[in-house]
Amino acid sequence: MIEFNDVCKSYRVTRRNSGFGNAVKSLFKREYDTIHAINHISFSIKEGEMVGYIGPNGAGKSSTIKILSGILTPDSGTCLVNGRVPWKDRKEYVRQIGVVFGQRSQLWWDIPVMDSFELLQAIYSIPVAKYRNKLDELTQLLHLEELLKTPTRQLSLGQRMRCEIAASLLHEPKVLFLDEPTIGLDAVSKLAVRGFIKRMNEEHKTTVILTTHDMQDMEAIASRIILIGKGQKLMDGTLEDLRLEAGTEEAGGGSLEMDIDHMIAGLYAKLNIM
Repeated sequence: MIEFNDVCKSYRVTRRNSGFGNAVKSLFKREYDTIHAINHISFSIKEGEMVGYIGPNGAGKSSTIKILSGILTPDSGTCLVNGRVPWKDRKEYVRQIGVVFGQRSQLWWDIPVMDSFELLQAIYSIPVAKYRNKLDELTQLLHLEELLKTPTRQLSLGQRMRCEIAASLLHEPKVLFLDEPTIGLDAVSKLAVRGFIKRMNEEHKTTVILTTHDMQDMEAIASRIILIGKGQKLMDGTLEDLRLEAGTEEAGGGSLEMDIDHMIAGLYAKLNIM
């Protein structure tokens, strides 16, 4: 389903010291640093797998998702999703994927949610009967009845995220990329979103890649964890493997007590990655 082989992605960022003099100097001569967001990362994901892709801020998670969704082109390496190169032939490729960015919206801000859904139906050329059946299913499962006539700007964060997830699934994608989909949600909304994602995977065999800092999301959704840091893959295994590697508790214990950043710091020390 997904083959991500030896992929690299770097960015050039400007650097300067504070002060008026340095600001003027930078107008004539700029200094740049190269940030290696993704550094020779490889992994493969089978159809129907639910994978947690985790790491601290700046680890390269969002860059990976953007490459997989065709938004970014890597500097080197190869990437295939269901036999297609994401950043090529994008019109056909995006029909197979759904993407939810927790801090970005695909809904139009000032119009009712239903109007956004109908625009997406036209964009994806979804047959009317298929669209209505899928909309009815998503409305019921995500409890959207009272939200469809409301402008997006008037929704709470939890309500909007439920609508965002519905929007990403209207065209029945084979792969769903979730970039921090529960950020800022209350406990009830998080439970609803987690339960829905699991149900979609069980009923439709949707392949799910989830990035998050919430370990309860990981425990509830993902059966496999890919851990990255400083643009490098550090670990690929189960939650039990992560527990053992981080040394937080014995395998088979309860939920992970430490946040991801603390666990990554411990793994950096063990793996000598600074």
